[in-house]
Amino acid sequence: MAAYLIVDVTRVRDPDAYAQYRERVTPGLERAGGRYLARGGRVDVLEGTWSPGRLVLVEFSSMLEGRRWWDSADYRPLRALRQSSTDGNMVLLDGLAEVQR
Repeated sequence: MAAYLIVDVTRVRDPDAYAQYRERVTPGLERAGGRYLARGGRVDVLEGTWSPGRLVLVEFSSMLEGRRWWDSADYRPLRALRQSSTDGNMVLLDGLAEVQR
């Protein structure tokens, strides 16, 4: 069952370091089976008070694959780079099984 990584970058504290992160993250993410569905596009808030910054939505084949990527030797140094240069939130969400759709 698919899983979805949702990232909300609320503040960039070091634009140069974050630019390095953005340049380097995609190859490892794609090797791990991740696929961008949305990446920094326009956001229209329809209800509530959530005011997201830069939103990124990535699909993985499963929660396990998403977690493996997040904790992989490929991503660990990039995760540290992102965490040191930005503030934000990241969640991994279980998708619906085909039968539930």
